[in-house]
Amino acid sequence: MRKEQEELLQEYEGQLPLSVLEEISSNIPSSITKTQLQKIIEKVKEAYQISKINPGECVGLVSAESIGEPGTQMTLNTFHFAGVSEMNVTTGLPRIIEIFDAQKSIKTPLMEIFLKPPHNQLEQIKKFAAMIKETQFGELVSEYALNIFDQKLKIVLNKVLCEEYSIDIKELAKLVRAKIKGFNVQGTDDTLEFISKGKPEEIKQLYDLKEKIRTIKVKGIKGIMQVLPVKRDEEYIVLTSGTNLKEILELPEVDTQRTISNDINEIHEVLGIEAARQAIIDEVYRVIEAQGLNIDIRHIMLVADVMCTNGEVKGVTRYGVVSEKASVLARASFETPVKHLINAALEGEIDYLTSVVENVMINQPVPLGTGLPGLIIKMK
Repeated sequence: MRKEQEELLQEYEGQLPLSVLEEISSNIPSSITKTQLQKIIEKVKEAYQISKINPGECVGLVSAESIGEPGTQMTLNTFHFAGVSEMNVTTGLPRIIEIFDAQKSIKTPLMEIFLKPPHNQLEQIKKFAAMIKETQFGELVSEYALNIFDQKLKIVLNKVLCEEYSIDIKELAKLVRAKIKGFNVQGTDDTLEFISKGKPEEIKQLYDLKEKIRTIKVKGIKGIMQVLPVKRDEEYIVLTSGTNLKEILELPEVDTQRTISNDINEIHEVLGIEAARQAIIDEVYRVIEAQGLNIDIRHIMLVADVMCTNGEVKGVTRYGVVSEKASVLARASFETPVKHLINAALEGEIDYLTSVVENVMINQPVPLGTGLPGLIIKMK
């Protein structure tokens, strides 16, 4: 950057935030003239002035209305991946509710896993996808045979599937032996036999065993139920149904910078509160964009800030953000009013009526704005 351009940027130091000036200086081409640069900075300054808010402005109400009004036009739908019946994505209003309520278990948890080169090409991506998919014992079984008289459970395995998942039957028998107590396990080329060590009358044990065996994890990463390699621009990525961010990020092939999960609470646990705040913003914005609605990102940022302000992810519910309001009346106006009022009376709480809601409730002027302008009325 030439000296005259630097000087021009320095002139605006008090008028524009440093981060904005830095962004301008890093994005301008070297061939730009001083006049052109001045025009750009003036335009940015104009946009910056418009985007500022007045002191005392009700940002919470504006944000609530700005998100709520287009939110009423959202559709209540679930989106299917073509050809994969198990992979749904919750979109529209149900997804927004999931995010803002900070729900602990979400309907369709999924991840987008980006890989480092050369793993992000077609052949390697298929191998990686097969490696991370959680394979349960039940998927490999072609038939179960219960022999009640001999207290024996015989399981015939699907040879083709075992070869496809590159699972050795001897290894499989070893794995099952470690997990199952009270049975002798014998394995041949494609069958496993479980013979009870207990008394002959314990038939229920065999049924319990059959159910328990189904859910034993044979390989893959816990929680990753479905995998779908897809092409994005010049590389392949893996979409998954189910999430396990912690274990996925530990794999050496994974690009940890770009891999994301859509479970806000999991992101908070693994990456911390700043990442959770960013995830709330990204996820809400993604839903809104998919619906073709237009909401200023700063409204969403405000909600994300309120949800994460204490270092914990709190939902916009009566147990989350609302429970922390200082005003009794404001809490009572949301849900379960009787409970709030009785508790406040028992504790001798005082409501100082500092905010909007409680003043509206008792029919008083709302303490907003600067109070600077006065009204002059001509009396007859």
